[in-house]
Amino acid sequence: MDLTRRQTLALSLAGAAGAVGALAASTVLTLPGPAAHAAEPTAADDPFEPWLARAEQQLTGGPFDPADPDFAAALGALDAQATAWLRALDTSTGRVALWPDLSPASSPDKFGQSYPRLRTIALAWATPGTSLTARADVLDTLVTSLRFLHTVGYHPNRTESGNWWFWEIGSPRALMDTCVLLRARLPAEDLAAYLATVARFVPNPDRRTNIPTLAETGANRADKALIVALRGLLARDGAVVALARDGLSDVRDGGRNSLFAHVTSGDGFYADGSFVQHGSVAYTGTYGSVLLGGAGQLIALLAGSGWAVSDPRVDVLYEAVDRSFTPVLFDGLMMDAVRGRAVSRERARDHQDGATTVSHIVQLAAGAPEPYAARWRSVARGWIERNRETPYVGLVGIPALARAKALLTDPEVRPAERLTGHHVFADMDRVVHRRPGWALALALSSRRIAAYEAGNGENLHAWYTGDGMTYLYDGDDLDAFGDAFWPTVDPYRLPGTTVDTRPRADIGTGGGTGTFRPANTVAGGAALGGRYGAAAMELIADGSSLRAKKAWFFLDNAVVALGADITASDGRTVETIVENRNLHADGVPDLRVDGRRQPRDQGWSAALAGAGWAHLEGVGGYVFPDHPGREATSVVRALREERTGSWRSLNIGADTGGSTTPVTRRYATLWFDHGVSPTAASYAYVLLPGASAVATGVWHHARPVRVLANDATVQAIEARRDGLLAAHFWQPGSVAGLTSSGPATILVRRHRDGVSVSVADPGRTAETLTVELPCSVRRVVRADDSVTVVPGRRPVLTVRVGGSRGHSHTAELS
Repeated sequence: MDLTRRQTLALSLAGAAGAVGALAASTVLTLPGPAAHAAEPTAADDPFEPWLARAEQQLTGGPFDPADPDFAAALGALDAQATAWLRALDTSTGRVALWPDLSPASSPDKFGQSYPRLRTIALAWATPGTSLTARADVLDTLVTSLRFLHTVGYHPNRTESGNWWFWEIGSPRALMDTCVLLRARLPAEDLAAYLATVARFVPNPDRRTNIPTLAETGANRADKALIVALRGLLARDGAVVALARDGLSDVRDGGRNSLFAHVTSGDGFYADGSFVQHGSVAYTGTYGSVLLGGAGQLIALLAGSGWAVSDPRVDVLYEAVDRSFTPVLFDGLMMDAVRGRAVSRERARDHQDGATTVSHIVQLAAGAPEPYAARWRSVARGWIERNRETPYVGLVGIPALARAKALLTDPEVRPAERLTGHHVFADMDRVVHRRPGWALALALSSRRIAAYEAGNGENLHAWYTGDGMTYLYDGDDLDAFGDAFWPTVDPYRLPGTTVDTRPRADIGTGGGTGTFRPANTVAGGAALGGRYGAAAMELIADGSSLRAKKAWFFLDNAVVALGADITASDGRTVETIVENRNLHADGVPDLRVDGRRQPRDQGWSAALAGAGWAHLEGVGGYVFPDHPGREATSVVRALREERTGSWRSLNIGADTGGSTTPVTRRYATLWFDHGVSPTAASYAYVLLPGASAVATGVWHHARPVRVLANDATVQAIEARRDGLLAAHFWQPGSVAGLTSSGPATILVRRHRDGVSVSVADPGRTAETLTVELPCSVRRVVRADDSVTVVPGRRPVLTVRVGGSRGHSHTAELS
């Protein structure tokens, strides 16, 4: 199996300080032949060997039963890939590369991809049961190949060029792993040369070597800490190993960039569960996972040694499993809303990144204290057992597989049910709403959080992924986004978005990565009791006059989406996408509108004038409720189509570029056509995930939710059965007796025990908000310190929202 950049680094196969010797950092040596092997050290005379042996076991997985079908399959996959690369390796005199497709090896992106291939061959050599295991000819090939790369490509007297990542993370990590695997058979002079190279480009985990003033953060710091630790162990230098451990806590800078501390800006884990990398990108699913895996592996590697991680704040990492990762994993797959530009990688779909994260969590559970460990094992077992479409055991290598097999056969570990609840990640402009059978992720953006990241040839069509895209996950179809969605979906019609239909040029085709942050301030919302929620985003379109006010309301069995003040003046059609569902290669599910079955022909389209509801078999229902302004608003349209694309059209990256092979998928699309240059257009629709056609029709006629307002002042709904009134105010105003002194998201729920209230300022513009409730209150049962309540027939709440970064403020009243 071919592994992409971060997967290779995280190494699903595994669970995926000065000069060294007498070798000067600026010297490139002519190294001796492969017969000059170093003597194999023992633990008795080498105090570093036990930890190197542990590092090797982290790579190979230790003892396993090759007769077990799951292990046999993983072993076979490793053997096949390593053998293929070994056979294709160029051993000719005068070669300029190890592989023809990675030529010349002097280029950073080419030697940066060559080292991981050698690591795979070394892993097959070191793992019992492959056709390459312990073969002398394979060892000699590895030794001479490493020398070749060192001579022509990666050595201490070179200056960084191209992508820094290949010099400071990708190449050194694969090289150090390979040296761990070959250490007992690697000539001492060779090892010294490679350690000197890594010391040159990764002297510590704290700084970017090619920009010494830039402090490393998040995943990059975790990556480098692990590289430095392996270098220290291989060099038998305890001070370097300690430097790696201290890098996790950022001892050098007094903990400013510690991986065990919540941040309030920039990269890292936030207290609300958000994870940001590259300054403004919601990246829990890739960079966050790399951090979790790297830090967790280093903690496990050094446990019990004199360099063991003892930072008392390590609980921040443990808490991140529950706060940051569990909400965005659905039956083991990682939600695309937090995978950034990785969604464009053909060989890193949501199931792969999810499996990698699950493996990191299970690994961390092995050494974490209770009750963390027991809870994670239970949750992980539930994830693994529920995903039958893309089984976990087929996605990971032997070490992760061994841990999973132990988990699945442990009678003390019972699989946890799916997580439910409402999660507002205010610090990364993401919202996740989870119910027993489904989940919906909402991707927002603002001047704080990027609408997208693109670069190094990746994510070329990401224009609208942060403009309110809704990702609906259904437990009965876990491949809606993983089955070639990104190369085949119409990138102008992503669910939940409102778009100007102007043609767009590819983005991110050059070197380096870049982000786009829109000008709006409002993006986010409030949560009530972990069960209900409301969110809003002001859309200020890129390169267009399009403006819109968008809001979402999250209920037990429904999500209500409202749009208002949709205005543009560019002479182009504006659309809001209700749904664009991947029906896979040959899907023809029934689409019913107001109970009538629509044609199944590909290419069929229709204007659904006056439609009250629609239903897509296997997905759920869509209701188009009455709302203020509906008579003058937009037309609902429907389309069935087959779309063909290639991964190469999305990703031309040096080491992640997709194939040119055409792939075709079918789609069912529902959207509002707002017409050309609309003025104050609006929309309202309700998603009923998993509902039957009958239930959708009943919901439409019963109208359990009413749209109370949908304009430039306030967007609001009332769910009578739940006793819920929810609103987003764009300016001071009132609706149904609820009044706000300024822009705010407010939820009020009357229930048997009293009244629950939640208030947030997702625009982060106010210091204080005054909220008047539409119901009487006698006393305060509980309130956040930021909330002051004056009870009475029209109670008034004063909420100090300044400095709270858009988070919710709550009160329980009676």
